[in-house]
Amino acid sequence: MEKEIGKVTHFFGKISVAVIELSDELRVGDVIKIVGRGKEFTQTVSSMQIEHKNIEVAKAGQTIGLKVDQPVKEGDIVYKVEQ
Repeated sequence: MEKEIGKVTHFFGKISVAVIELSDELRVGDVIKIVGRGKEFTQTVSSMQIEHKNIEVAKAGQTIGLKVDQPVKEGDIVYKVEQ
């Protein structure tokens, strides 16, 4: 089962970091799926940051930086994959 938890607002290609506005909680270790423009991929959240500080849990309404395994685009949708 998947639940929409946010969307990509920016992507830093050189460091492969997506900026994501969250509409639900996200934790390190969660599995997410990023979907957009005819492509999608799944990955485990290995680290995330708010204002360059590593965090373990982010809450709805926060904007985070997340290391991603593949390039993403502004407007891509982020889902949490329920285990």
